Amino acid sequence: MDIGTDITTWVFDLDNTLYPPSVRLFDQIEVRMVQFVMDHLQIDRIQADHLRRVYWQKHGTTLAGLMDEHGMDPEQFLIDVHDIDFSVLPPDPLLRRHIADLPGRKIIYTNGTAPYAENVIAARGLTGVFDAIYGVEHAGFRPKPERAAFERVFTKDGFDPTQAAMFEDEARNLQVPKSLGMATVHVAPVRDPAPYIDHHTPDLTDFLTQHHDSGAKLIRSAV
Repeated sequence: MDIGTDITTWVFDLDNTLYPPSVRLFDQIEVRMVQFVMDHLQIDRIQADHLRRVYWQKHGTTLAGLMDEHGMDPEQFLIDVHDIDFSVLPPDPLLRRHIADLPGRKIIYTNGTAPYAENVIAARGLTGVFDAIYGVEHAGFRPKPERAAFERVFTKDGFDPTQAAMFEDEARNLQVPKSLGMATVHVAPVRDPAPYIDHHTPDLTDFLTQHHDSGAKLIRSAV
């Protein structure tokens, strides 16, 4: 099925999706996460980095692990870890044009915060392209890949998942969208064979360039 004719909502993850992972922006966040965990739990750097990774794997995000296992208030964590240098992000006029040309509604849904997302898209030259930006705060601070987080954000926006596509760098975060009827595009250097991934690309701008003809037509994989 040609999803260029039936997709009315395009959902984009933010980190390592709307910018290439080669700029290593998220490295800055990881450093600040480790420092926050060290300070909050009074542990050394090695222990803090270990917990950061364990909580990401077990709970979906480091923040969710800190909330679930230590009862931490998320507000200060999110403010602190997103206080980074955005100047490393290059503008991408071609990406801007291709996203703007997609037919229908364009939204961002990130495990970061909406203010952080606004800083990222400003640096990328994408301000004004998206109809809405949803952060983890809009999901009650619950992260992707939790189904309840997706459902809360998607219900808030009000779009029909069976007429939507999602672009995401974390393969596990595409399982729920696929189960809801969305077309899925994995944006990552390495292809993941998971059955809930319809398309793979190492570069979002290149993918949209290839499929730009007649409203960014994509081919939905057979199920």
